[in-house]
Amino acid sequence: MSASPIDLETLRGFFRSAPFMVDLGVEPLAVEPGRVRTELLLQPRHRQHTGVVHAGVMIALADHSMGAAAQTQAPAGRWVLTAELKSSLLRGADGERLVCEAWVLKAGRSLSFTEAEVHAEQGARRVLVLKASATMALTAAAD
Repeated sequence: MSASPIDLETLRGFFRSAPFMVDLGVEPLAVEPGRVRTELLLQPRHRQHTGVVHAGVMIALADHSMGAAAQTQAPAGRWVLTAELKSSLLRGADGERLVCEAWVLKAGRSLSFTEAEVHAEQGARRVLVLKASATMALTAAAD
């Protein structure tokens, strides 16, 4: 089985079908085989009591983006689910938006290995705030 090509509109549909991503406001910006870029325009609801973006928001953005990157290389009829997730919060995030770059390090038949970086952006200022890696399990798509 070979991977089905995923264009940007298909990727947007994939994100729209995930209610939690819709609730957060995550939007895909670009896709190519094994690579996805997403963004989240920051709102007060994304922040914790200190004013910076909640870690869970950043991790969810990275996790779903890594899964989507792996899905671009998954064989037809297979779904990607997170099996293991590691994140390193490098600093508190503040700004207008978060941008996530996610990519596949190694695509396999049953597991794919992925990484992501999340940057906080305010105007021209761009700061790396999170690094993540995940092992994605490829499972049979439910009928």
